[in-house]
Amino acid sequence: MEASTLRDLLAPFIPAADLDDALLASVGVHLDLLTRWNQRINLTAIRSPEEMVVRHFGESLFAARALLSRGAQQEVIDLGSGAGFPGLPLKYWAPRLQLTLVESHGKKATFLREVGRALHLSGFAVLNVRAESLSQRASLVTLRAVEGFDRALITASHLVAPGGQLAILISETRRERALSLLPEGESTSLDLPSSEQRILLTWKPRA
Repeated sequence: MEASTLRDLLAPFIPAADLDDALLASVGVHLDLLTRWNQRINLTAIRSPEEMVVRHFGESLFAARALLSRGAQQEVIDLGSGAGFPGLPLKYWAPRLQLTLVESHGKKATFLREVGRALHLSGFAVLNVRAESLSQRASLVTLRAVEGFDRALITASHLVAPGGQLAILISETRRERALSLLPEGESTSLDLPSSEQRILLTWKPRA
C-alpha cells in the first residue's frame, strides 16, 4: 500500500505531521506480512487491508500518541498480542521502547517474530507463554481483544509496576465491567476516532 494511502487512512487517528516516513514504512511492512499470513492462519477476521489499517493500526497509533512520547524508553508489556496490536505500533511510534509481546498461540508468536525480523527491531521480545506465568512487570501494560478477557484483565493489572498504568482498547459497553474487575485506582477514558463504541481506557493502581 502506498505511503500516501496509509497517511490518508491514518489521518483521523494521528496528525499528518506525526506520520513520518519511518513510521509509515513500518506500518507498510507489517501490513504486507499481515495480509499474506492471514491467508494461511487466522490472525484477524478483517480481510480488507484498508480496514486493517483503520481498525488495527489506526486505533493502536491513537493509543500510542495518547500514552507515550516519541522518545519514550520505558518497558511495555502487550498481552495477547495476536497480530501485534496494539504493541507493535507503540514501537513504531516510540522506537526506543523496551517492548515485550506476550502471545500463547505458537503460530501467532511466530508471525510476531517474523515482523520483528523484517523490521530489524531492537529492544523487542516475543514470549510464547501464558500471561499468568510472567514474573516481570512494566510501567505500561496494554491489552486489546483477548480470549478470557476477565482473567486476562486481572492478570494484566498484576503486571503493572509501581507508578505505572494499564491501557485497554475495548468497547464502551465493557468499561464498567473492566473497572469492576480492577483493584481501586484512577481511570480515564478517551473515545477512539471513527468509532461511536470503542474507547481507550487507562487505569493506574492506587499508590
